[in-house]
Amino acid sequence: MPITRRPLHHDGPGGRFAGVFAWDDSIAGPRPGVLVVPNILGQKEADNAKAEALAALGYAAYACDLYGEGRRAEPGPDISRYMDELNADRALLRDRLAASLAALVAQPEVDAARTAAIGFCFGGKCVLDMARAGLDVRGVVSFHGVYDRPDYASVAPIRAKVLVCHGWDDPLGPPEAVTALAQELTEAKADWQIHAYGNAGHAFTDEARRGSTVPGVAYEERADRRSWAAMRYFLEEALG
Repeated sequence: MPITRRPLHHDGPGGRFAGVFAWDDSIAGPRPGVLVVPNILGQKEADNAKAEALAALGYAAYACDLYGEGRRAEPGPDISRYMDELNADRALLRDRLAASLAALVAQPEVDAARTAAIGFCFGGKCVLDMARAGLDVRGVVSFHGVYDRPDYASVAPIRAKVLVCHGWDDPLGPPEAVTALAQELTEAKADWQIHAYGNAGHAFTDEARRGSTVPGVAYEERADRRSWAAMRYFLEEALG
C-alpha cells in the first residue's frame, strides 16, 4: 500500500498557504477527499500523519494550513497568536477554510463530489464552522473542538452530517457548551451525533500530551482509539 505525500501550496485570503496532500497510489482514479484541519499550533507533521492514516483507509487527504506559509505557532506564552487572529475574524477563517477545501478538490486524486473535513482542537471549531457556513462537504468530524458560534448567520438547514467527539472533562467544552451546541444543531436541522468520552479532557488525541500535568488537557488512549473508530464509520456513511 504505497502511501504517497506531496507538498500542496495554494493562494487564499491573506496570502499563500502550504500544506501536505496524501493518497494511496495503488488506488486508481478519484476517491473521496478529506480535509484535515490542525490544532492551535498550525500545520505540522502530526497533521501529515493523520492525512496518511486517512489515505491508508482509501481517502485522499489534505493536511491544510490556515495561518499562512511560514507562520507556525510554538508552545509558550505566544502560542495562540495566529489562532487569535482568526478567532477575531470568523469570516476570514471561513474563507480560508473554503480556499483549503478548493485546493483539496482540485487534486486529480479527489472525487470533488465526495468530501469531508476533520479537525482537532481549534481545527474542531473550524470544521463546525464549515458546516455552519454551508461549505460543500458531506460531513465534518470535530475532535475535542471548541463550540462557540461564529458572528455570522449559519445556513439552515445544515446539510453536512456532524460528528462531535468530546472529552467530558474538557475545560474548554463544559456541559453547558455541549448542550448549547446540540440545541444549535437541532434548530438547524442537522444530522448530528455527539460522542462524549468519560475520563477524557481536551487534546485527548494529541500524543504530544502524554503525561501532561495540565488539568483537563492530556492524551487519553481509549478516547483516541474510540473516536477514530467512530470517525471511520461516520466517513464510510457520509462519503459512501
